[in-house]
Amino acid sequence: MNDPEDPARRSATPVALSTNPDLSREAIPGQEVALAPGELQLRPTRRGKPPAHLGDLTMEERVAAVEEMGLPGYRAKQLSVHYFEHFTTDPDDLTDLPKDRRQELVDRFFPQLLTVVSRQSADHGATQKFLWQLFDGPMVESVLMRYSDRVTLCISSEAGCGMNCPFCATGQMGLTRNLSAAEILEQVRIANRMLARGELPGGPGRVSNVVFMGMGEPLANYRPVATVCRRLNAPAPEGFGMGARHITVSTVGLAPAVRRLTAERIPLTLAVSLHAPDDALRNELVPINTRFDVDEILDAAWEYFETTGRRVSIEYALIRDINDQEHRAQLLADRLTAKGGAHWVHVNPIPLNPVKGSKWTASDPLVEKRFVETLRDNGISATIRDTRGSDIDGACGQLAAEVIETDVHRADREARVARVEAVAAGTD
Repeated sequence: MNDPEDPARRSATPVALSTNPDLSREAIPGQEVALAPGELQLRPTRRGKPPAHLGDLTMEERVAAVEEMGLPGYRAKQLSVHYFEHFTTDPDDLTDLPKDRRQELVDRFFPQLLTVVSRQSADHGATQKFLWQLFDGPMVESVLMRYSDRVTLCISSEAGCGMNCPFCATGQMGLTRNLSAAEILEQVRIANRMLARGELPGGPGRVSNVVFMGMGEPLANYRPVATVCRRLNAPAPEGFGMGARHITVSTVGLAPAVRRLTAERIPLTLAVSLHAPDDALRNELVPINTRFDVDEILDAAWEYFETTGRRVSIEYALIRDINDQEHRAQLLADRLTAKGGAHWVHVNPIPLNPVKGSKWTASDPLVEKRFVETLRDNGISATIRDTRGSDIDGACGQLAAEVIETDVHRADREARVARVEAVAAGTD
């Protein structure tokens, strides 16, 4: 993936898509983000760097840091056990560490990165949405979903998002900043702490599945997300000891980053948010497609499957009269099978979760049923995605901690909607 820090990619003011082939703009610090239709923001408005944290460090780095404090290296393992196995950062819980050094160790390795601002509950308590404030002020959200056989945590990797997909609430925010590895891990650690203490409905437990489907484009924040995946997968006490098949990273289509994941053998399961099988429509629904088109992202996904043997998930938000036509279901099936048969993917059609200010809504249930049947008739596995938490804006595409829509932004969004509808109807 091209480096968004490259000075050649900078632009002092918003630039229209048609005149900016690099699809990037430099957000001006302090300026409200209002992306024009089709415009992406690859540079965050803020460069806040959180304090160093144990979660950012490898075990070897933890040992070196402890020794720098004049303590024996084995104290690093004790700290790691408390964090990754007991899910605690409370100095009163660190009873196997010298009492006169506990607070110092907490201050050094466990600075407070997230503060719970609010917690909302849905589905009789089985779904919990958390609003977190980062140390420097921005807000992010995560959603905990408890099922009979698993506990899934949907986590955020960025504050906001620069991908500008018009049907996604987070996409309307613009990108404030990337999260550090530890800020992402803290969402998991705190959820595990609450579960272990029985603070959430359903009794004690722990997170069994982590999905990077919260706020942000994970692969636009590649290094921290890759680090988090390694920490999630690493055996305790180096990490949380989760299996790679229980860690899912979703991308809207950053093909070079997918290839990098493949080459580096990052332990995860890949999900591609496709949302349209034809470039004309996907260019409007998922603007990064004008940089990495359907063929390129599917090529990268196929290479991931070939290398890892892990089936790729194809995420597809079904929007009434926009992308839910039977001919698009058939085109999706054709494009997937052309890459390597029907066995390498699983499609998750997702009934659109409406967002504030949008007239788009979910497909008619009969249309949804025909879409799925078309895929299955072509031998492709397909399962309708659960829309848990929609009544608290906690479902896919609804997370938006802070959205202040200006008149200019509203006009931009409405222009995009009109363009999408024209392409969907075949009149453009």
